[in-house]
Amino acid sequence: MIHAGRGLVACLVASLSIWTLSMPDAVAGPALKDLARLEPLAFADLAGWDADDHAGAFRAFLRSCRALEAASAGLRPAQAPQGDLLAVCREALKMPDADKAEAKRFFETSFQPQLVIPHTGGGFLTGYYEPEFQGSRTPDTTYRVPLLDRPQDLVTIPQGETLPGIEKGLQAARRTADGHEPYPDRAAIESGALGKLARPIVWLREPGEAFIIHVQGSARIRLADGSVMRVAYAGRNGRPYTSIGRVLVQQGEMDLESMTLEKLMGWLKDHPEQAKALMGQNQSYIFFREAAELAPEDGPIGGAGHPLVPGRSLAVDRSLWAYGLPVWLDGQLPLTLDKAEPLRRLMIAQDTGSAIVGPARGDFFFGSGEEAGRRAGLLRHPVRFVVLQPKPRS
Repeated sequence: MIHAGRGLVACLVASLSIWTLSMPDAVAGPALKDLARLEPLAFADLAGWDADDHAGAFRAFLRSCRALEAASAGLRPAQAPQGDLLAVCREALKMPDADKAEAKRFFETSFQPQLVIPHTGGGFLTGYYEPEFQGSRTPDTTYRVPLLDRPQDLVTIPQGETLPGIEKGLQAARRTADGHEPYPDRAAIESGALGKLARPIVWLREPGEAFIIHVQGSARIRLADGSVMRVAYAGRNGRPYTSIGRVLVQQGEMDLESMTLEKLMGWLKDHPEQAKALMGQNQSYIFFREAAELAPEDGPIGGAGHPLVPGRSLAVDRSLWAYGLPVWLDGQLPLTLDKAEPLRRLMIAQDTGSAIVGPARGDFFFGSGEEAGRRAGLLRHPVRFVVLQPKPRS
């Protein structure tokens, strides 16, 4: 989904061993060894491993493998997969109908679990989802807040690169007759800085709804005729992300422990002038496209460039990890603010987000709609983060 912030409420708020020295580039990004060490584990060390639905995880893994095998371009490129992961994928693609036992055996024979131990802090997991709101293809007095198409003058700057005249760290620029300049921030764009380049693709009811879609990076828009329009990430202005929830907490408007998506949305709707100024503090702005290619049963498109799988797709720090890597999570999955169940599940790295930063930082994709959003908004918990390292192929 390539959200601008991610982790929903948490991101609206927040938000070396011998093995490390010999770790191949398939897992180790340039800075990983400076941020964490990896401790080899056995699958028997993973509490709950035998009880997981390995066939479900394997089906999600196959989506990544098909994209890797086709060398499909990701929407936001991650660490390049190396030969071992590609070789494992080629073997997986030979068994598309693997049952639970076959899938479990495949993961156990093809991967080595590695516990990620950050040098500072610990593992942290948040949740995200695909929102669903009412909307219209034409504006009126009800539908007055646009989602904008990608402007023609927007230039995305590849990770780690810069352009002349653009401050280091900005991830996009505006193409002009004289070169490049920084792209306008959110407040400027919403005040009309793009002029005719700002082409709306759909109109929503509330600024807060549009803001949540910007954070999540995709949405289902239910139109008056009963049809559903899917919108997907098409680019961003490259400006830094600021969590509006954190500002609300600092201002004393809400407390972190009881904040939920419903409470946040309610505050934005009930305080329109304050909400406009608050959302303007987040300079990041997301552009969208209509994703007509998605079937109703498909999840939104993630950073890896293919549809996500509810409960199996994980957003990770793309500067450290390759898409397609399996990740075992061991933590808590909240049901309410004060009740949770164990989370012990194999996920697949298939997405990223600007606020998903760090070697043991993950974002759990819950699916689409109101209930998925409710559960995503509750998840901001510590987690044990175990990456499955592809074994060298002979």
